[in-house]
Amino acid sequence: MFTKILIANRGEIACRVIKTAQKMGIKTVAVYSDADKDARHVMLADEAVNIGPAPSRDSYLMAEKIIAACKQTGAQAVHPGYGFLSENAGFAKRVEEEGIIFIGPKHHSIAAMGDKIESKKLAGLAGVNCIPGVNDAIETPEKAVEIAQGIGYPVMIKASAGGGGKGLRVAFNDKEAFEGFTSCRNEARISFGDDRVFIEKFVEEPRHIEIQLIGDSFGNVVYLNERECSIQRRHQKVIEEAPSPFISEATRKAMGEQAVMLAKAVNYQSAGTVEFVVGKDQSFYFLEMNTRLQVEHPVTECITGLDLVELMIRVAAGEKLPLTQADVKRDGWAIECRINAEDPFRNFLPSTGRLVRFQPPTETMFSADTSQWYGVRVDTGVQDGGEIPMFYDSMIGKLIVHGKDRLDAIAKMREALNGFVIRGISSNIPFQAALLAHPKFVAGDFNTGFIAENYSQGFRAEDVPHDDSDLLIALAAFVNRKFRNRATAISGQMEGHEVAVGEDFVVMTLGQKGQSTPTTVCVTDFEGKTGSSTIAVGSSSYKICSKYRLGEVRIEGTCNGQPFTAQVERGSLAGKNPLAIRVSHNGTQIDALVLSKRAAELYTLMPYKAPPDLSRFVLSPMPGLLAEVSVQVGQKVQAGERVAVIEAMKMENVLFAAADGVVKSIVAAKGESLTVDQVIVEFV
Repeated sequence: MFTKILIANRGEIACRVIKTAQKMGIKTVAVYSDADKDARHVMLADEAVNIGPAPSRDSYLMAEKIIAACKQTGAQAVHPGYGFLSENAGFAKRVEEEGIIFIGPKHHSIAAMGDKIESKKLAGLAGVNCIPGVNDAIETPEKAVEIAQGIGYPVMIKASAGGGGKGLRVAFNDKEAFEGFTSCRNEARISFGDDRVFIEKFVEEPRHIEIQLIGDSFGNVVYLNERECSIQRRHQKVIEEAPSPFISEATRKAMGEQAVMLAKAVNYQSAGTVEFVVGKDQSFYFLEMNTRLQVEHPVTECITGLDLVELMIRVAAGEKLPLTQADVKRDGWAIECRINAEDPFRNFLPSTGRLVRFQPPTETMFSADTSQWYGVRVDTGVQDGGEIPMFYDSMIGKLIVHGKDRLDAIAKMREALNGFVIRGISSNIPFQAALLAHPKFVAGDFNTGFIAENYSQGFRAEDVPHDDSDLLIALAAFVNRKFRNRATAISGQMEGHEVAVGEDFVVMTLGQKGQSTPTTVCVTDFEGKTGSSTIAVGSSSYKICSKYRLGEVRIEGTCNGQPFTAQVERGSLAGKNPLAIRVSHNGTQIDALVLSKRAAELYTLMPYKAPPDLSRFVLSPMPGLLAEVSVQVGQKVQAGERVAVIEAMKMENVLFAAADGVVKSIVAAKGESLTVDQVIVEFV
């Protein structure tokens, strides 16, 4: 067994690998860029080596620097994690040539599966179901139309080197096939430097289901059940679960056996995943093989009781697999939500910056620990006060729950999301809460088009249903009563004018453009020591018991005897009004003023102060790097014309003019780091 390994990655996956290495008594070496010098993975590792500037092309993608770090520290093996160099056959080969062990498959296996066209040919030869199509590169749009007609519409046009949703088009007729081929080829050339494009049948109502494999150097390969990854937004996975609520035992067995056949055909050693597209009739076809550990591996760990990172390390060290196919368990149900730094209410724009508060829900399961199950686990590479840099992907962490069955897992995940406190940047937690509450998701009735179909107009606050909105009003009144109670204890109050708490209040729920909705509430039976109140809201009554302390964000307790978790804030963090109380629960959020009856009457007389007119400005919708300013002072610009380009989290975001105008001034310079709503261009 190794005594020291280097993790050629960053963020949550680097922390995850370090945890298993520590459990196994193996020393760890972290590598980091200038942007990550204070990152969590650097602190967790035994040693750390700086490998260059912040952009990944100058640091985490520099094979020479990583190999040099291995030699410098005496690391005997490299774990690549996922992303960066993890599926780079050239890197794996170079590592092996330097006498360092690559904790992953052999370079020839990576190369065989890395090319989408060649991997399909290999899969077909190995007896794996493949989607009808032409796997050779197509040269002209006319030929693309001819092939599409032969296969039958709809068809999918894909770049051979594609990934992450780039270089992919779906065509339903000749015109779309002709145009889709041209744009797909151009996109592939720009994104990957490889313009080869192929065509295959598009499976309608498809599900994305993948089989987890593990193989050793003795020719043994077993499949560790499947993962359901159909909840995707723009081809990026959002929620994963294991097992799938859709496939039958017979389909599971057939998919698993075909995945093993493919792995054996390329002499696969280590953890890998074979991805399938599954039709509504449970027909399944090979999609691609990921020759690395997957982001969503924790859900498989939950239902099998296995540490996949440990198995990878042991296989790389030359050990035999410690289990056979008959030993593989499937226990309970696991769900993972990817918590990303993006604003779902602003079309999921990236959100970078400092984590003013980062308080994950209480963990009862831990990565690398296979002794604790049926609980909550958080895999993350950040901590309170840490930074989410603009140079890498948007993932803050992964929230994983394990339940006795699917409904139990969904309930646990909803409660865990309620307790996940992230401040300073926006996160997709409200969107995750909405997905988990959607009746079709709960019923298991979904496919890869679920988000596009149900949120075609983007995501709005009203898209988050709440089964008891009066509870949010009751919580605002409960917290306000606590503040009032504390005020009664302030010393130096004038005799006869002491703070009186009272029982009757009006909760003003703040809306758009100064609108507010009043709700009369009555707060009684307040007990300072036990933190108990009964709040009457209309015809409903809520007995809330909580040890919540003023200033905390997370509030936990019971309501009418049932446990709950929510988030409350008062003051500047509460957004629209510094005196408001913001309450968040199950993805729904309200801002409320809790006033006496007289104060509520006066509040309705307050004039509305309209926000300033910003139509003359182009503002940065996110933090990022201003990569390009496409206009000049004095230039006439038409609506829809390109104005600027912002780079953030490995994505280019183009800003367009909303109306015709003449450029008065350019306020921000190319190369400048921008904050949210910073002015870039002003029009006359």
